[in-house]
Amino acid sequence: MTGTAFISALAVWAAGWFVNVQLANSRMADQPLVRLAVPAVFGVTLLIMWEILVRLLEVSPVILPPPTMIADRFANELPILWADFEQTIIKGAMTGYIIGAAAAFGVAILADRSEFLTRGILPVGSFMAALPIVGTAPIFVRWLGSDWQSKAAVVAVMVFFPILVNTVAGLRDTSAMQRDLMRTYGAGYWPTFFKLRLPAALPFIFNGLKIATTLALIGAIVAEFFGSPTVGMGFRISTSVGQLALDMVWAEIVVAALAGSAFYGLMAWIEGRVTFWHPSQRERR
Repeated sequence: MTGTAFISALAVWAAGWFVNVQLANSRMADQPLVRLAVPAVFGVTLLIMWEILVRLLEVSPVILPPPTMIADRFANELPILWADFEQTIIKGAMTGYIIGAAAAFGVAILADRSEFLTRGILPVGSFMAALPIVGTAPIFVRWLGSDWQSKAAVVAVMVFFPILVNTVAGLRDTSAMQRDLMRTYGAGYWPTFFKLRLPAALPFIFNGLKIATTLALIGAIVAEFFGSPTVGMGFRISTSVGQLALDMVWAEIVVAALAGSAFYGLMAWIEGRVTFWHPSQRERR
C-alpha cells in the first residue's frame, strides 16, 4: 500500500509537471489566463498528492486530514468561519493596520523634519519591532480587555516599524540636484514634499504596506491565543486543537491564507495604479 501511494503521488506530480511545461512553453504563455493557470495547476497537483497519500497511507485525521475533509468542514461551517473572519480580520487586523499605518506615516513626516527625532525614533522603533508578540499580546489584553480592541493594538504596534522605516527611507530617496531644482523654483517644504518627495517615496511606502499585511494577520490571530471572546480565528484554532478537530483548524488556516493573499494582492494592485510611472511598474507591463 505504501508503494502504491508513492507511485500514485509521483504519477500525479509528473502529470502536473507535464501540463505546466506545456503551458509555459506555449505561444500563449504571456496571456493572463495562462499565467494564472500555471500556479493553479501546481496547487491542484499538490492537493491531489496530499489526498492520495493521506488516504492510501491511512493517516489519521487527527494528525493530517485530507483536503476533501477540510473542504467539507469549510462548507458546513461557513457561518462560524465568517464570524471568526469578521472578528479577527475586519475588526482586529484591519483596524490595527489602519491605525499603525497612519501613525507610522505621521511620525515619518515629523522625523523627516527633525534630525534629532530621526536619530531617536528609529532606534525606539527597532526596539518595538524586536518585542516578541507573545510578550506584548497579554499586556494589551490586560489593558484593553479580551475583545478586538486589544488585538488591534497589537497589530498597530507590529506594523508601525516596517512602514515607518520604509517611509523615512523613501522620503530621503530624492537627490540633492532634484531638491535644489525645487528651491530654484521657489518651492517651500510642503510643495516640495507633495510634488517631489512623496511621489518618490511611494514605492518605499507600498513596500512597507505590503510587508505589514502579513504581519497584521499574524498579530491578530496570535493575540487571540491570550484572551478573546468565544469568537475569532485564534480562539477557534486553539479550541479546535484541544478538541482534536484538525479539519476545523485547517479550515481556519485556509481562511487566513485567502484573506492574506487577497489583502496583499489589493495593496499590490493599488501600488500598480498609483505608481504606474515608476520603472519597477513599467518593467512588469
